[in-house]
Amino acid sequence: MSTTTTTSTTSTTNTAARKIPAPRTLPESLPFWEAAGQGRLLVKFCLDCGEAHHYPRDICPHCQSLRTEWREASGRGTVYSHSTMGRAEAAYTLAFIQLDEGVTMMSNLVDCDPREVAIGQRVRVVFKPSDGGYAVPMFTPA
Repeated sequence: MSTTTTTSTTSTTNTAARKIPAPRTLPESLPFWEAAGQGRLLVKFCLDCGEAHHYPRDICPHCQSLRTEWREASGRGTVYSHSTMGRAEAAYTLAFIQLDEGVTMMSNLVDCDPREVAIGQRVRVVFKPSDGGYAVPMFTPA
């Protein structure tokens, strides 16, 4: 039997304690970041095979079609995996979120106690300001 000991002195992940770098925007991901700046989460969908995909790109990674479009996502999903890095005020929790639309997105879990996060937990998107750029989609317990 193994146990895990947490030495963090903070009980919630705190994005105010660390600067969130401005996202690097490319022409094919610019609509994603512009929508995030408006508080909307977009996902790319392929018009040929019907699959959603993330990270945003022009070509469908499932069938190589160029016929893709942006669609607004629900912003809801479940925690697939997570890990908390750092200590005290600098700690942050990185997670893979399985969106209800079927894609997996890497992001941060915020405004929660990392010790209470569980695989399969329901989460919803929130948008946190970055350091001089677009807002960044992150997730909090639903």
